Amino acid sequence: MPFLVEHPATEAARPEGGLAEQQRQQQRKPLGERLIDQGLITRSQLDLALREQKRLGGYLGEALIGLGFITADALADALASETNTQVIDISSAVIDPDVLKLVPHEMARRFKLIPYEVDGDAITVVMADPYDVVAIDTLEKQCQLRVEVASAPEGDVMDAIARNYMQGVSIEETMDKILREGVSAQEEDSDSAPMVRLVDQLIAEGIKNGATDIHIEPDEKIVRVRMRVDGLLQRSVLIPKQLQLAILARLKIMAGMNITEKRIPQDGRIHFPFGKRVVDLRVSTLPTAHGENVVMRLLDQGKMDLRLDSVGLSKVNLQRFRTAIDRPHGVILVTGPTGSGKTTTLYAALGEINSEDRSIFTLEDPIEYRLPLVRQTQVNPEVGLTFASGLRALLRQDPDVILIGEIRDGETAELAVRASLTGHLVFSTLHTNDAVGAIPRLIDMGVEPYLLPACLAAVMGQRLVRRLCPECKAPVEDPKKELEDAGVPLKPESRPRLWRAVGCASCMNSGYKGRATINEVLLLDDRFHDAIVHGATKAELTRLALENGMRTMFMDGIGKALQGVTTVTEVLRVARGH
Repeated sequence: MPFLVEHPATEAARPEGGLAEQQRQQQRKPLGERLIDQGLITRSQLDLALREQKRLGGYLGEALIGLGFITADALADALASETNTQVIDISSAVIDPDVLKLVPHEMARRFKLIPYEVDGDAITVVMADPYDVVAIDTLEKQCQLRVEVASAPEGDVMDAIARNYMQGVSIEETMDKILREGVSAQEEDSDSAPMVRLVDQLIAEGIKNGATDIHIEPDEKIVRVRMRVDGLLQRSVLIPKQLQLAILARLKIMAGMNITEKRIPQDGRIHFPFGKRVVDLRVSTLPTAHGENVVMRLLDQGKMDLRLDSVGLSKVNLQRFRTAIDRPHGVILVTGPTGSGKTTTLYAALGEINSEDRSIFTLEDPIEYRLPLVRQTQVNPEVGLTFASGLRALLRQDPDVILIGEIRDGETAELAVRASLTGHLVFSTLHTNDAVGAIPRLIDMGVEPYLLPACLAAVMGQRLVRRLCPECKAPVEDPKKELEDAGVPLKPESRPRLWRAVGCASCMNSGYKGRATINEVLLLDDRFHDAIVHGATKAELTRLALENGMRTMFMDGIGKALQGVTTVTEVLRVARGH
């Protein structure tokens, strides 16, 4: 959140007079000191926030809010008081379109401001950062009006921008406007206002629909946009072929890619302001016969809930998993295929144990979300920074807790086990079909069998199922038969209830809205030692796990179907045989 205080790089060559000059000439203490003077934060909180700011970049206000030391509203009020500006509630404001036209959408987003009203020769602008003299200077030149500044929390400003600039204009209408105005297929058109709006609308549509990925797929005569919602790809819009190059160039500019390079794959990242949050997009291009294919992975930090309660574990599984992460040392694994929510679960586990008296490090590929108080490192095999080499270096940094994004080879597996045996709590993921499968997989990687019972604190198997839409789900007529057909044993006197997917406008006629986890949590007791050392089969290990209280993913899913969370069909789709 860019609550700026000083702009040393912009002090020179400034025109005399105007609001920007007045703001610059105010003598003020640093922001942190003023907040301490006002009793809003403590000295120790400021010191910690400054360390976070140095680590993550950005501004002090972002760090203070991210750490929970101050609210966005309180910070906005403090800045407004310092700058003698009025705080305006724009949470539901509808701005006159003629006023909006005075400030281009791209400028509003870049400076985190929105024009509010015009009165004579003055324009009132609501800003997240009333000290941003660069923005004020730019506005004075753009509008040729006297700028009067009001304040609001950044989240409210960004929400008002998204709501007002995009209101009432569909993607199809924007494309029609581009075609009517004669925009050609050249890259030079990528920064035209309509093209900027079109790309912004495509991304915003994905965020609003809860998509995890946006695919832009060129065919011979058309460009198809599809979005992965609740795990399945859905068609979004068809784009005329003549807009393909300009759209691709715009995305490459936003992602920091080389717009002239079309022969090789490229990767980039976009930070997209959306409402009260910023959504990260990992962008990947791949040359194909009909042009470059683009896939954008959406990483919505604003939707990240770092609480284990939010993962969707059953009460029994939650208690079993918490027992494991409360241990001072050991290896905790989350297993499952790509896209099963493993990283989200591990982040939630870190959020549960994160505190100032613990040193937590991660090795990731890539870093998906920034976590407060956590030292995060992205591996880079091209320069020799692998999971294994990074873990060796990390162990010299005095960690208490380590998260390894994925155990991919025997060397990393061996190091993770050794780290746990020397007093560290190690979290990681493994690609196996179920929790018990992690044991033979680690042995195949070269880990000595006798070490596993001593170091494995827990293994959680996980899948994602689609949630039933609460607006349109309907009861199943014969739930007993559906359960019996799925192989679920029932007592003769049981009267189960199940629901089925129907489809409505709220869920885009899919019958589902959102996703939920189904899990199994394996805890190893003393009986596993002899079984593993003596080469027990996976079937024998599974029997031991069930005797020790593990509930399979399939049965966990059936439990959630009986609660109306999902359907038996969904459970069978992702967890048949598990």
